[in-house]
Amino acid sequence: MRRSVRSSTVVALLTLLSILSGEALADGALWKTLKSGNHFVLMRHAFAPGGGDPDDINAEDCSTQRNLNDEGRDQARSIGKQFRENGIDAALVYSSQWCRCLDTAELLKLGSAQELPSLNSFFEYRERDEEQTRETRNWVVAAPLEKPTVLVTHFVNISSLAGVGTGSGELVFLRRNADGGVSVIGTIKTPY
Repeated sequence: MRRSVRSSTVVALLTLLSILSGEALADGALWKTLKSGNHFVLMRHAFAPGGGDPDDINAEDCSTQRNLNDEGRDQARSIGKQFRENGIDAALVYSSQWCRCLDTAELLKLGSAQELPSLNSFFEYRERDEEQTRETRNWVVAAPLEKPTVLVTHFVNISSLAGVGTGSGELVFLRRNADGGVSVIGTIKTPY
């Protein structure tokens, strides 16, 4: 555990330094990079009141999970509209298997969401952090990223992979580097 906290801290500091040094892009430029290949978006699911999940969570049963409320559903639709307003009518959309993520992904109306288990929350299962983050990173390395690509996931997953904290519905734009790493190039907060 100590090792991953140190890694996350280093990644967060490097991300902050790149943003402060001017590497972060303005919103309009972020949307353009998403259409240029080798870029993708990590998105935290839209607003779902509460925190974590009940102890008896079952990924196949939404009634055992924390879910989007009306505000969250409206936020997800609004984010999808933001994509379209920035010239992205369709995207490859991948999602955690948690209902709040799948619902967010579908409400974006950018394309059918495909489940990607490595995007599942490990908030209650911290021992899964390194393995799932490695699986997601390996997926990113192998993904074509020729079309706009959106990964809908959770705070802990984004924090571990990208080194940034996110609010509900926040978009984190990343570049895939030649060495297989990823660099945060900017974020867009979305109101709810």
